[in-house]
Parts: sequence; C-alpha cells; structure tokens
Amino acid sequence: VRKTASGVNISTVYRTLELLEELKLVSHAHLGHGAPTYHLADRHHHIHLVCRECTNVIEADVDIAAEFTAKLRATFGFETDMKHFAIFGLCKKCAAKHQGTPS
Repeated sequence: VRKTASGVNISTVYRTLELLEELKLVSHAHLGHGAPTYHLADRHHHIHLVCRECTNVIEADVDIAAEFTAKLRATFGFETDMKHFAIFGLCKKCAAKHQGTPS
C-alpha cells in the first residue's frame, strides 16, 4: 500500500477490509504473528498449512478436516470455523531436509 498509494493511512486499509468482511466479500485468516491474510469470499473454503521453515503456505480443502471437526462437535459441542484455521509444521520439502537429522 505504501508503494502504490503512499497517501493512504494503513488504518484506513484495515477499516476497509473489516467493512468488506462484514459485507461477506472477503474473509481472513491468521497465518502467524503478522497481519491477517485476506481472500475473496467466493473462493472455496480451505485450511492453510504453513511451513515454519520456508513460510510456504499450502491451501488444503476444508473437507480434509471433516473427521477432526466432527470429533470436536461430538466431544465438546464445538462448531469450528475452519476458514480461519492454519496448521503450522514443515512442508514436504523442508521435512525431507530434516529427515535423518538428529533432534
């Protein structure tokens, strides 16, 4: 934003994003300690798989977590909002680099 619209205050950007989310035009996810990531709301629901090493983000279909969310519902009566969900770990490439490395 600073590069393309230097006169726009960052708080204006976030207020606008919040309004777009209230209007159900965008949704957000927290992928770490930084600012949330926003997506158009018409995209399929997905879970973010975030690599702690290379910071690559993989989008996995939310249906992959169906068994997990069903267990949360059955055990705790908890309804999950998976579109805001991120799982942190190592991607396949980074995990392979650590294969055979002593802990």
